[in-house]
Amino acid sequence: MLIVPDPRLNRLLAVLPDSDFERWLPQLERVTMQLGQVLYEHDRAPTHAYFPTTSLVALLYAMENGATSEIAVVGNEGMVGVAIFMGGGATPSRAVVQIAGEGFRLPARALTAAFDQSPQVAKLMLRFTQALIAQMSQTAACNRHHNLLQQLCRWLLLSLDRLPGSELHMTQELIASMLGVRREGVTEAALKLQKEGLIRYARGHISVIDRPGLEQRSCECYRVVKREYDRLLTAAANPSAALPQPCRA
Repeated sequence: MLIVPDPRLNRLLAVLPDSDFERWLPQLERVTMQLGQVLYEHDRAPTHAYFPTTSLVALLYAMENGATSEIAVVGNEGMVGVAIFMGGGATPSRAVVQIAGEGFRLPARALTAAFDQSPQVAKLMLRFTQALIAQMSQTAACNRHHNLLQQLCRWLLLSLDRLPGSELHMTQELIASMLGVRREGVTEAALKLQKEGLIRYARGHISVIDRPGLEQRSCECYRVVKREYDRLLTAAANPSAALPQPCRA
C-alpha cells in the first residue's frame, strides 16, 4: 500500500488551524524537489508557495558577476514564497533547492485568499516572516563578524534543524557557494571539525556525530536564530504562551 506523506510533516502547516488546513488540503500538491531546481527567480512573482518536508531550499542573492550568497535557508520549519502575501509581488532573491527531497505546494491565489480572509493564517504567516527576517539579519551579521569555521557550524546546525535526521548530502563546492567563500576554506574548516570528532565528511556526505560539540563551536548567531524561530512558532501554535503573565502581589 502506498503511503502518502502527511503535509503536516511541515511544521508551519502543522500549526495551521484545522479549519484552514482542511480548506487548503485539496489544493496542496505533493512535489518532488530536485537539487538545483529554481522555485522562483528574482524579480518574478512566485506562482506557488512551497512547504518543504524533507528538502532544503536556499534563498540566494546573485551578483552581476555570477557569484551567489545565501541569505536564508528554509526547510520543514516554514515556507518559501512570503512575497505572495507581503504585497511586493517579487523579491531580488531567488529560491533554489539546496538538498533534494519532498514537499507540498499551494497556488499563490489560495495563500493570498487565506491571508486576507483568516486572521489566524495572517498572524501565522507574519510570525514566520518575522523569524525569516531574523535569520537573514543574523546571517548578514555573522558573515561580517565571524570566521568561516563559525559560519560553517551555524550553517550546518540551521540546515539540520530543517531536515529529518542528522545527515546532509552536500558537496564542499555547494557549501562554498552558499556561504560566498572559496572551496578551499570550506575544506579546511570541515577537516578541522572532523579532526575534533564533531562531523564525518566523505564524498558529499556530512554526518554530525557530536551535535552539542558543534553547537559549542558555533557563534551566537545560531542560538539567536533558533530561539527566535522557537519563540514565534510556539506562539503561533499556542498564542497564550506568547503573552506576558500579569504581576501578582
